[in-house]
Amino acid sequence: MKSLIHRLNRGDRAIVRWMAEHGVIVLRVSLGIIFLWFGALKFVPDLSPAEDLAQRTIETVSFGVVQPPASIILLATVECLIGIGLISGVLLRATLLLLWLQMAGTVLPLFLFPQEAFVHVPFAPTLEGQYIIKNLVIISASLVIGGQTLRGGEAV
Repeated sequence: MKSLIHRLNRGDRAIVRWMAEHGVIVLRVSLGIIFLWFGALKFVPDLSPAEDLAQRTIETVSFGVVQPPASIILLATVECLIGIGLISGVLLRATLLLLWLQMAGTVLPLFLFPQEAFVHVPFAPTLEGQYIIKNLVIISASLVIGGQTLRGGEAV
């Protein structure tokens, strides 16, 4: 019995060590894939479910200076740059800054268009609202990535 427990503990330590060594890289690349994928969808008209809300948000916060056709291309480009930066790990500090700015923009519809983000404000989100609220996980993931990679941070 002790032999079995010893082997299980050794296996558990090996798995946890692997997760500590590779988890942040897997998190960074998977987050990058999401940004690259969702950004690329925005280059094709009517393919992204967030297209209309994103365009109206950008138009509103830019006071009409950035019109919908240009705004979605701009957003698609930013998201693809974030994705490429996360996947490659190149210019990670700038990539994370861009990500956090983009995330700040994605929260705005909760305040600008609450009738579209919630069935019953602020407790029952619509599908669009859920899409926005799930970004809390993306923000948290980016904090882990930044904390573990910038300035020599590492998992303990």
